[in-house]
Amino acid sequence: MIGKPMKYIIILGDGMADYPIPALGGRTPLMAANTPHIDELCRKGRTGRLVTVPADMPPGSEVANLGVLGYDVHAVYQGRGVLEAASMGVTVNPDDLAMRVNLICIEDGRIKNHSAGHISSEESHILIRDLQNQLGTERVRFHPGVSYRHLLLVKDGVNEIACTPPHDVPGTAFRDVMVQATGPKGEKTAALLNDLILRSQKILADHPVNRRRIAAGKDPGNSIWMWAPGYKPEMKTLKELYGLSGAVISAVDLIKGIGVYAGLEVIEVEGATGLYDTNYEGKAQAALDALKRTDFVYLHIEASDEAGHEGDYELKTRTIEYLDRRVVKTIMEETANMDEPVTIALIPDHPTPCEVRTHVHDAVPFIIYRPGEEPDSVTEYNEESVKQGYYGTLEGNAFIRAVVGG
Repeated sequence: MIGKPMKYIIILGDGMADYPIPALGGRTPLMAANTPHIDELCRKGRTGRLVTVPADMPPGSEVANLGVLGYDVHAVYQGRGVLEAASMGVTVNPDDLAMRVNLICIEDGRIKNHSAGHISSEESHILIRDLQNQLGTERVRFHPGVSYRHLLLVKDGVNEIACTPPHDVPGTAFRDVMVQATGPKGEKTAALLNDLILRSQKILADHPVNRRRIAAGKDPGNSIWMWAPGYKPEMKTLKELYGLSGAVISAVDLIKGIGVYAGLEVIEVEGATGLYDTNYEGKAQAALDALKRTDFVYLHIEASDEAGHEGDYELKTRTIEYLDRRVVKTIMEETANMDEPVTIALIPDHPTPCEVRTHVHDAVPFIIYRPGEEPDSVTEYNEESVKQGYYGTLEGNAFIRAVVGG
């Protein structure tokens, strides 16, 4: 293991960073939120910024979280689908093209939202099952996931295609952002995927699940949307890279899948939803329990990202306050009493500004608190303050190496 014997935890506030918001007096949600425990961590630790996504890559959570963990994303990135497949226990064969499938809501020919109104897993599983029954073939296989997030495998699919993440284009006419071939070999795959999208809309339009949702005033899951295609990646584990055994805690299949490839134990927490109503306390306790038996914990909290995608700055501010008092406070208090010292890091994977409702490339603010290490002069944690921090702006694997003492 790198450095002195110690435990390590990264608390990942997904999409937590933002831009100044006029309604918040020109402050970001991080600046506006009441976060006494995060600021205490800041005063005790050292701060900086991390470039999690190279300028020539899409600022998706799959790239950004791989970047936080120090992977060479140009070498290992193969899209979101294969990572989520690993979390779901779905075998991806070498000739399979795997991709994320969202259930989305389309209204008047435009993408209303990327989540079908955050459809429940129970409802979405019925829709995906029926799509598999009607659209699935020996070549095309749908697999149900969580809420709006699902998986498609296409045997002998060719990844010469460009797919638009639906959360990047709310309000856009869906036909303007359908799958496009980027080379002649990808034309048949693009045509197949676009045909599946259009056929799904006919199947889902009058589906009983969607009729009930509409009657209840909820958005229907009336279309599928494919994105983030890729093949099975080759990644070294964190044990191989840094000598660390570890665990990952998340409500999101993508993050769990990264954990699988990184050699981390995937810990399930009852009531973990990926939204503002997630089981914060349960996730914090699971992280503490994991630290007793392993070297490293990656604790992922999704709620702020979803609020950013909704453009809801009040909710985003509230999710940061929840993170502060329901996760960070507990982690700080309990790790202080552990027999072995614990390094605590806090970081977003990328900004999800409420103004644009999607991910952006900007560097993200972070804190690293290592017991016994002299802090820097930064006393409040936000996007601006950390620019004066000890670490400056880091890239590549510099952040994870700083966390584990390399």
